[in-house]
Amino acid sequence: MRAVELFEDGVSNAEIARAVGVCAESVRRWRRVWEQGGASALRRRAATGRPPKLDDTQVEMVRAALEQGAQAHGFEADLWTLERVGAVVTRTTGVVLSRASVWRLLTGRLGWSLQRPERRAVERDESEIARWIAHEWPRIKKGP
Repeated sequence: MRAVELFEDGVSNAEIARAVGVCAESVRRWRRVWEQGGASALRRRAATGRPPKLDDTQVEMVRAALEQGAQAHGFEADLWTLERVGAVVTRTTGVVLSRASVWRLLTGRLGWSLQRPERRAVERDESEIARWIAHEWPRIKKGP
């Protein structure tokens, strides 16, 4: 909008480019748009592009379904993978999404993040590990 003020004052494109901190080609493009449609033609417009396959209601349906857990949807382990989430999305909404679209749904629209399960033995005994570190490790450790 500073450039529009300068256009109206009759300032040259080169001076406007220096004042605003852009290249002269941008100023020429802005001037053409301004001359054809005025200052309102230079205002930001909503991003264009393909609309999302899932509307907000469907996204909330998917969120509710995912919060039930993977086992509630017939999966053996309670662990979500992109393929499993995609299957739930298809069952819930009837919309088939690619793996990349499932990832964007999870991270972008649902705000989820990647969580990897810890690999620990089920039979792990924390008290025995602590005892071993306190008594056995100092006995076999070499040096100070």
